[in-house]
Amino acid sequence: MKPKIVAIIQGRMSSSRLPGKILADIGGQPMLSRVYIRTSRATTLDEVIFATTTDASDDPVAEYCDFSGIPFTRGSLFDVLDRYYQTALQAQADVVVRITADCPVIDPELIDNVVRAVTSQQSPVDFAANRLPPPWTRTYPIGLDVEACTFKALTKAWKEAKEPHHREHVMPYFYDGVKLITDNRLLHTGTSPRGYNIALLHHITDFGDYRWTVDTPEDLEFMRRVYSRFNGRDDFTWKELLDLVHDEPELMKINAGVEHKTLKDVDKRALNKKQHLG
Repeated sequence: MKPKIVAIIQGRMSSSRLPGKILADIGGQPMLSRVYIRTSRATTLDEVIFATTTDASDDPVAEYCDFSGIPFTRGSLFDVLDRYYQTALQAQADVVVRITADCPVIDPELIDNVVRAVTSQQSPVDFAANRLPPPWTRTYPIGLDVEACTFKALTKAWKEAKEPHHREHVMPYFYDGVKLITDNRLLHTGTSPRGYNIALLHHITDFGDYRWTVDTPEDLEFMRRVYSRFNGRDDFTWKELLDLVHDEPELMKINAGVEHKTLKDVDKRALNKKQHLG
């Protein structure tokens, strides 16, 4: 039986660096709509769900999703792992794909590549991604991030993970401490200390320092300019965007000074809440 593959897009209004960003306009549509539409074009997906929070600040997100026909759930504000687990459980997912709502140029082909790494009959894995944080390397631009895992693995992590960054960033419990072996230039694999089989996908050319996500006003301005360059099209590929920024290098100067968050960065509000993790 074919596994049910569900992409879950996480997003909330109370972003620490750019509050309200997921409803910010990009080329005539809120950013969350851009992410949802582009994610939905991935051919391997059976369902795409937007997962926001039960906090009152996210009422406008729920209202927009309801009005626009975007399937959505509401869950914990800070325990994002629980939000994913509850959404995946409700959807009866066999494979869960993690997308974040601040990536309005997410590429459906890259989503498919990561999903196939998990569902491959030749060498199935528990978790696959096209980027991992340091000390591992990334070769795809920041903002094209895709992670996928089996629901079985997600359930185990949901039950066992206790560290704040495991709960907030959803999937680092799988790959913490893994030593990856280079199968070929485009694939690294390994087994983590917790016993998860991991796959990391690479691009042959390293574009890992390119910043195509939205976390600051400068990032938002960059994305608005990008969408304006495509004259209303929203189906441009990441390689078309690559051509654009190479033709117009001044575009990426807009947000070149933004420092990217790290895996260990957790929302201090979550620590103050001392939420039950379980």
